[in-house]
Amino acid sequence: MTCTGFDLDMTLIDSRPGIKAVYDELAARTGTYIDSDLVVSRLGPPVEAELANWFPAEIVPAMADRYRALYPAIAVDRVTLLPGAREALEAAAERGHTLLITAKAQRNAVLHVQHLHLPVDAVHGDVWRGGKADVLTQESATLYVGDHVHDMEAAQLAGVPGVGVTTGPCTADELTAAGAALVLGSLVELPARLADSDPALVAGTVSGDTEVTNQ
Repeated sequence: MTCTGFDLDMTLIDSRPGIKAVYDELAARTGTYIDSDLVVSRLGPPVEAELANWFPAEIVPAMADRYRALYPAIAVDRVTLLPGAREALEAAAERGHTLLITAKAQRNAVLHVQHLHLPVDAVHGDVWRGGKADVLTQESATLYVGDHVHDMEAAQLAGVPGVGVTTGPCTADELTAAGAALVLGSLVELPARLADSDPALVAGTVSGDTEVTNQ
């Protein structure tokens, strides 16, 4: 039985329109300039890391709370699945368990799962890099799929292969350097790799040469 973890933003979903709208609303309500186009070009870390670029450190926690409170009504309906996401989840589900492991707030991650009817067995929100590695270890995951270098680092820390997709802010070279066992242009390619039991996706081959496709 396998257990495949997936990141959410820019791995399974194109969350840029929703996140941009939330930042625009936060900027309007606080009177603070936020370049929301720049923000959505570098998604991945927790919202606090991004807000620190626009607000004084002492109010970042409060702004993060406001952002997360605004998110459900503004963002969820604007977010769509990335190409191949549903098929990748279904292919992973045929092999075993599927997990969502994301830095997004737990509540908001669950809203996306419900709105888009994503076939995942469990949702783990509010975790990043080392926190993701902890979840991967606790859940005995055998694979982690993500778009960010820190996703690949999380997989390395947990001792499982990481599959990088270049649908987010990180390039194939960056994902490879971060330890990806396999780098794909999109999730469209993942079901075939899972069906073929690609050696790069077998636990224990993390340190092998990285294969990069469709770049």
